[in-house]
Amino acid sequence: MKKRLEVLLLPLLVVFLFVSVWHIAVKVSGSEIFPTPVEAIAGIAELFRYGVLFKYIVASLFRVSIGFLLALIIGIPAGLLIGWFSRAFYAFNPIIQVLRPISPIAWIPVAILWFGLSDLAPIFLIFLSSLFPILTATMAAVQNIQLVYLRAASNFGVRGLALFKKIILPATMPQIITGVRLALGVAWLVVVAAEMIAVNSGLGYLIIDARNAGKRYDLVVAGMILIGAIGLCLDLLIRRLQRLDEVRWGFQSMMQ
Repeated sequence: MKKRLEVLLLPLLVVFLFVSVWHIAVKVSGSEIFPTPVEAIAGIAELFRYGVLFKYIVASLFRVSIGFLLALIIGIPAGLLIGWFSRAFYAFNPIIQVLRPISPIAWIPVAILWFGLSDLAPIFLIFLSSLFPILTATMAAVQNIQLVYLRAASNFGVRGLALFKKIILPATMPQIITGVRLALGVAWLVVVAAEMIAVNSGLGYLIIDARNAGKRYDLVVAGMILIGAIGLCLDLLIRRLQRLDEVRWGFQSMMQ
């Protein structure tokens, strides 16, 4: 019980201190541009009142969902195969390591050139930014499987697809989930940047439009708060997957 209270109260205390320092800093500086916490919350209420709050949130979540799911569908199977087969690793790893360090933001002009000012541009950027963390985490997870488990599987005659299903995938799942968690954070960052340039909806567009339309920095900060809050919720969802027994110790499936 005490631990649960600490888990709940300590973050609330830190948030309270942060908001207090923010409010005091604005008042002491005498800034007439940067909003106080109350003004930022009022900005969120204004967005809700005009009926655009959920519209922008849904637009951003839609783009992240499509691009991220595509990265999962391609990245995990490809990472398992490339990590397991040495020839595939030697063939594909160099090009992966060349493309991986390129910032997703650098791809924005290319995405606009290929897809125009449509949803496909940010979806492509999200896919690209999510793919490499998932791919590299999966490859590393396969290559770090303890040999004792592979030898045990060989002794029991587990091979082919059964080996992937009963040994490789469960054993690599914890590290894959970590890569997925990192990739989701990057995807959420990229969609905001892409929406500032490539489309006319979403939270990123809200921020840039509020700044241009009479310097509404209360709405700018409101958009930033929404981005942070949604990012926290997405991260909590992924962290719940890490608590599953199948993820923490996937070899339980071998005993069935």
